Amino acid sequence: MNRLEEMQIYLRVAEMASFTKAAQSLQLPKASASNAVRQLESALGTRLLHRTTRQVQMTQDGMAFYERCKDVLADVEELETMFEDDDLEISGRLRVDMPIGLARHVIVPRLPEFLATHPRLQIELSSTDRRVDLVAEGFDCVIRVGALGDSALIARPLGQLRQLNCASPAYVARRGTPRTIDDLARHDLIHYVASLGNADSGFEYLDAGQVRTVKMGGAVTVSNSDAYQAACLAGLGIIQAPETGVGDLIVQGQLVELLPDYQAPALPVSLLYANRRHLPKRAQRFMAWVSELMRAYAS
Repeated sequence: MNRLEEMQIYLRVAEMASFTKAAQSLQLPKASASNAVRQLESALGTRLLHRTTRQVQMTQDGMAFYERCKDVLADVEELETMFEDDDLEISGRLRVDMPIGLARHVIVPRLPEFLATHPRLQIELSSTDRRVDLVAEGFDCVIRVGALGDSALIARPLGQLRQLNCASPAYVARRGTPRTIDDLARHDLIHYVASLGNADSGFEYLDAGQVRTVKMGGAVTVSNSDAYQAACLAGLGIIQAPETGVGDLIVQGQLVELLPDYQAPALPVSLLYANRRHLPKRAQRFMAWVSELMRAYAS
């Protein structure tokens, strides 16, 4: 194993604070990851990591070396590709994360086209409604839907997703069709929260550019977009969801659009990546492809 490979392993271990997780993400035996870091420490003459049975933490020297490592490896990758034609085939592993609904309805159905253009590329696609830690979990980029918090990450806006109010035909037949905001007092909302135990804000709609909220009853609270849609299809109440996920179901008659004049604010979509001087070409190509793809879905 050469020094650059040892540095790459060290970066992943430091970011994930675990030899086991780092080895799994790099598809290496744990012993190989441990040995690589030991060889690096021996060559440098300093301890880079504090190791305990529960966690791995960088030492002061380890943190300084980590920052230099990122720059060195980025420079090496740029040097290796600086004379390549932009049309040259890219390769390697790309690790990305995105919300479940966006993966299912937008990205994954079109992914064969991207991989046909770049057959030597390997993609690890994480799909979760949890907001992952891009740096700590070793992602090249992530796609996020909704407002962004304060972050050192670079954000590239991709547009906004229109939201629709929906319910199942069975629910409408049983409870009636709400025509006005006041009618919602007699209806159930399927509550969506980022994590169970949090409070749902209620039914949201725009009124003269201002966001209004109506508190509603409802027996079901979910923290996953798949469960959110499934609960609606099961007739448990009304949901407010991006058109990308429910549009086809409305056309097929599995869901019914409600209160079209009282839509929730559109959801911003963003591509996020680490604040590095150089991004691998595989990440650049993927991000450019996603940006172009989202033009058909986000306004």
